[in-house]
Amino acid sequence: MASMPFSAAFPSPLHGFSQIKKNSVLSSSSSSMAFSIPSVKSSLGSSKSGFLQHGFSLQSLTASGFVFKSRSSRIFARAATEKTLYNYTVKDIDGKDVSLSKFKGKVLLIVNVASRCGLTTSNYSELSHIHEKYKTQGFEILAFPCNQFGGQEPGSNPEIKQFACTRFKAEFPIFDKVDVNGPNTAPVYQFLKSSAGGFLGDLVKWNFEKFLVDKNGKVAERYPPTTSPFQIEFDIITLPTCSVVDMLRNTGGWDI
Repeated sequence: MASMPFSAAFPSPLHGFSQIKKNSVLSSSSSSMAFSIPSVKSSLGSSKSGFLQHGFSLQSLTASGFVFKSRSSRIFARAATEKTLYNYTVKDIDGKDVSLSKFKGKVLLIVNVASRCGLTTSNYSELSHIHEKYKTQGFEILAFPCNQFGGQEPGSNPEIKQFACTRFKAEFPIFDKVDVNGPNTAPVYQFLKSSAGGFLGDLVKWNFEKFLVDKNGKVAERYPPTTSPFQIEFDIITLPTCSVVDMLRNTGGWDI
């Protein structure tokens, strides 16, 4: 069964993003109940099943241990899991091990980047702008180069680092080149996709797909490659666990 896609179009930050804290959350009465991929597949059946043709039954789904979050007519399902982003260690662009627990307490935007993509200039420019604006307010960007989409990140790690830091003045952390799909998918991307995907986990669609992670290391939202960083800015500052919210309350302003 194909996984449920997410919308590729998002409205302007000021005219359509509902605050995450106002999203409707329906959870199982037993938060410890988890499901495995085989059990999900068997319970959903084929793509022609009555379940998929006629929609969801709240009673049947909550009894199966699903947790739902609805946002702009999109529905994501998650297994009840104790894992967070902080369980993972990755290599940085210089080949050094980095425990992602070092980012505990920060809101994170995780992006698979490429140097030769049509989205490169706009995304790197906007990412650098947002990072500069909020880096002292409990926010960080984590960039993971990936060469799986059109071979658009073919360079070595030193070349990628020089490109991002020289041309776009990127000051956010850039990590070792990884696979985000397929049998060699980096464990951190397995976690991200399983936390915010379709029922069986969506593939990353292209360069510059984005995951917003809260201060507890949980994925709060996922955005397609065509969603610009500026469109996500409203979500960053309204994420309930983001310290930027406290800053805005103290200053009384929305500088976006």
